[in-house]
Amino acid sequence: MFELKRLSPAAVPAALEKAHRYRLLNEPTDAESICRDVLAVDPENQEALVTLTLALSDQLDTRMAAAYDQARVALAQIRDDYKRHYYAGILCERRAKAQHKRGGPRAGHMVYDWFRQAMEHYENAAAVRPPANDDAILRWNACARVLDAHPDLAPEAEEAFRPLLE
Repeated sequence: MFELKRLSPAAVPAALEKAHRYRLLNEPTDAESICRDVLAVDPENQEALVTLTLALSDQLDTRMAAAYDQARVALAQIRDDYKRHYYAGILCERRAKAQHKRGGPRAGHMVYDWFRQAMEHYENAAAVRPPANDDAILRWNACARVLDAHPDLAPEAEEAFRPLLE
């Protein structure tokens, strides 16, 4: 095992810019690594926590459960209610899309549930949003349009209770 080298606190802003660039270049593991380096120096850095959450959500196609669980840990440390709800919505929405690509038994029901969880987070974010910020509403509408366009994405039907006869 290697002992990781620590960033200097003065290098944090430039490191975060690099993390943003790596995400844009579709290199989420590099962005994740940079965010973890920043958090090792500044464990409560809110920008690093948001970027880490997004970098992990970018990896849902390849490592769904692990990336999702790690992103939830980062999300829990975001102090701003709006951002915590908004990025939780992003995470659920991206998990829905990754699950939709993956397919499998009951996928339509699971995808529907993930989209509905995303929409709930977006509703919570919209309730505490800053003035003139309708991003959560835009995301909610996008989820609604996906569900409306794909009737195969639906809640699981509840089976009626049928008592056993003696």
